[in-house]
Amino acid sequence: MPKSSSRFGALPPFPLAEMKMMRSRIEARGVDVIDLGAGDAPLDPPLAVVNKVHEVIGDKSYSRYAFQSGSKAFREAISSFMKRRFSVDVDPVTEVLPLIGSKDGLAHLPFAYIGPGDAAVIPDPGYQAYLGSVTLAGGEPWLVPLSPENDFLIPLGDLPPEVVKRTRVLYLNYPNNPTTAVAPDEYFEEAIEFCSRNDVVLAHDNAYSEFGFDGYRPPSVLEFQGAREIAIEFHSLSKTFNMTGWRLGWAVGNTEIIAALSKVKSFMDTGQFMALQTAGAAALEAAEDWVPGNIAVFEERRDRAAAALRLAGFDVALPKAAMYLWIPVPGTESSEGFAARALEEEGVIVLPGAALGRGGEGFFRIALTVDAGRLEQAAERLGRVIAKT
Repeated sequence: MPKSSSRFGALPPFPLAEMKMMRSRIEARGVDVIDLGAGDAPLDPPLAVVNKVHEVIGDKSYSRYAFQSGSKAFREAISSFMKRRFSVDVDPVTEVLPLIGSKDGLAHLPFAYIGPGDAAVIPDPGYQAYLGSVTLAGGEPWLVPLSPENDFLIPLGDLPPEVVKRTRVLYLNYPNNPTTAVAPDEYFEEAIEFCSRNDVVLAHDNAYSEFGFDGYRPPSVLEFQGAREIAIEFHSLSKTFNMTGWRLGWAVGNTEIIAALSKVKSFMDTGQFMALQTAGAAALEAAEDWVPGNIAVFEERRDRAAAALRLAGFDVALPKAAMYLWIPVPGTESSEGFAARALEEEGVIVLPGAALGRGGEGFFRIALTVDAGRLEQAAERLGRVIAKT
């Protein structure tokens, strides 16, 4: 066999790649497994989405190549949603790009801007697609630890000048996965100023834009002055509309950055199935009526899970956004050691913080992807795990 490339060899294991295999192994022993690992809730998408797919699936015109232009209806629905939700005007032709899930855009962006000697500033812990794509593009992922002391924000003023000179892309993700942190307006303004001053692309992963609790409404980076010149923002239907497997999202932002990403993607794919894009338009058109009820489900899960985990002995902050809880591992045990014991001893799958980067050590993440009763059961089991230490 030929030897793999050095870039391939530099890739870390993807944290969720072995999740299904692990679950199958434990269940084969007759264990009742509660899986809180992947952010993939088994809930129904909007009925309007399902109905739209049934309506158009037999139309052969939807089976042709979508290319990067995609569905006009989907682009216009995205533009309308951005206006209604964020009061942001975007041109559906030049400032919107349909994606095969937001991961598609996040992972392909570096190929337009990163080469050998270039760097990208990446949150640690963070979504591993950032690190992997920069590595494969031949650049240097400059990992910045997200700490409670910095409110889980990247301290832009502390970046080494020699790294800033080489930085071509800054990845931000607020509401944040996995820490659940949110960014204040002044931080977005600081990030825009930093990118403008240093000629850096600001890539904002806004996959959890609708997951705000207690009245909090996460913003779009495009709401802030100056963002149009340097920013691209990524959105997803996966979490908000319970459509993870549909692989549908979009990018919106600066015309030149959108065009660059589109050109890269033209060599990688020929667009998402047009019937699914049309269904995505139906989802966005139903957003105001449907999304609040779905988010209410996760807010109840957050409240009950946090209360149960506190009762079990964990220090749990109540997040304002996202669909996770980010919890310190009690004592001095490693996050991977704790996660392994949780699975082997109690049949609970959690994601160790270190799986999302060394900056995540000392924490573990649970996804609010099972009903509140099962979350309470999981909390009780996890309490038994720490009682054994």
